[in-house]
Amino acid sequence: MGSVSDPGELTELAQPSFEEFQKQTSLMTSCTLLWKELSDHFTALEENLMKKSEALKEMIGALDSQTQTSIESLKRREATIERSVEIVAGKVGERARAALESLEKARDGGDDGGGEVDDEEGLLSALKSLCLKMDARGFWSFVTARKKELEGLRSQIPAALVDCVDPAMLVLEAISEVFPVDKRGSGEKMTNDFGWACVVILESLAPVMVDPVIGKARLLVTPSVKEKAKEIAETWKASLEERGRVENVKTPDVHTFLQHVVTFGIVKSEDLGLYRKLVVGSAWRKQMPKLAVLVGLGDQMPDMIEELISRGQQLDAVHFTYEVGLVDKFPPVPLLKSYLRDAKKTVVEDSSRASHLVARKEQSALKAVLRCIEEYKLEEEFPPENLKKRLEQLEKTKTEKRKPAAVPANKRTRASYNGPMPPAKAGRITNAYVSSFPFIRSPSHSPQYASPAAYPSPPTTVYSNRSPPYPYSPELIPASYQGSPIGYPAYNGYCNGPVPVPAPAPPVYHPHYPQQHHQHTHHQQAYY
Repeated sequence: MGSVSDPGELTELAQPSFEEFQKQTSLMTSCTLLWKELSDHFTALEENLMKKSEALKEMIGALDSQTQTSIESLKRREATIERSVEIVAGKVGERARAALESLEKARDGGDDGGGEVDDEEGLLSALKSLCLKMDARGFWSFVTARKKELEGLRSQIPAALVDCVDPAMLVLEAISEVFPVDKRGSGEKMTNDFGWACVVILESLAPVMVDPVIGKARLLVTPSVKEKAKEIAETWKASLEERGRVENVKTPDVHTFLQHVVTFGIVKSEDLGLYRKLVVGSAWRKQMPKLAVLVGLGDQMPDMIEELISRGQQLDAVHFTYEVGLVDKFPPVPLLKSYLRDAKKTVVEDSSRASHLVARKEQSALKAVLRCIEEYKLEEEFPPENLKKRLEQLEKTKTEKRKPAAVPANKRTRASYNGPMPPAKAGRITNAYVSSFPFIRSPSHSPQYASPAAYPSPPTTVYSNRSPPYPYSPELIPASYQGSPIGYPAYNGYCNGPVPVPAPAPPVYHPHYPQQHHQHTHHQQAYY
């Protein structure tokens, strides 16, 4: 039988090793760190999900608000359709009756609107007569013949188009002579550019097409006319290759196209790149900043302004800045000063013209900057007094350069030619004039005429109205030049027989002209 151990007997227990204890400690530490990492990860995921949830809630709320606004707008538009149609129908009836009356008057020999116009009232009457008759060709001819009355046309054409049965169709037919493709002959294209007339007519049509009830939110244009306007825009874009691509297209054509898409509400989002190139290429036009916003380039304005600055068009950039309210981001005064500095940097191969071209460019820049300061009320930030002084100095210098140069007293001129006479046949005084004609050499330069000779003086003669009479007397001839006359052949047709030979080559008189080049460069820092 086995023996039973005595409870009181001490038994030897197995002791754990130190290495095992370290392993357990390391495992506990790793588990703790892993748990902390997992806990932080899930906390971050929860916070991120909460933020996205809040953002989604805000977006859903904004979409709900926009949807509700759109629905209300549609309901309002739908409710106003009947009223708008009623108003337009009444106007169409009135216009039709007025058109019939105008036609009857014209048939009876009354005023057809093609006579002379003395005042704005007569201008409006003539325009209304043409609009009532829907005479697109006559309307176009009437407008293009009165470019000098541009402001009157700009104010009276909208009032005249109101009485037109279909103003949109009248305008499209009127400008079809030159837009989208110029149908005139090559000679007339060169002499008359009617882009200004297209722009004025399209600008005048815009307020006429506004809905009388809800305003600019809806344009009163029939689907057929709007479709025709789209076709015209596509035709113009297709003709860009013939016009020299976007970079070389004429500014009046660009202005007409942009005003066309804005007036008829046919702006296309896929054409924003084309619109931007056209606007930047013709940014100097006054209406371009506003047109850029109307065609949907408002979000791209900061980049467009920076592009204009990099191209040296700081003045245009100032106009764009004020149009979109980015004055804080692009301060106007530093841009204007930079524009004036660049105006003095004109590279001209012909150094004789460099001073003149630089002064003229600086003069134009000063005038433009002064107008900009006045338009945007920048007198406190950029005082214009120094600029005005500089402009006066340039104008004074320009006036002085235009004064005719004084003719030297010893310069002979021909009355029938109004130019310098050929060289004198004999020396008279020590500073006798030597002709600068390239085909005539002075006799003193030829060896065969080296012998001095004296001759009796000719009578007093007046050679032209630009030079005073020159009395010559024998007393003016030095005694050392006395000698017997020597004959020589005819000198380029100016003498036909023996004539005295002049004295040895006298000193050539060179008139002194004061050097005025680059005077304006000394005042650059003093003015800006």
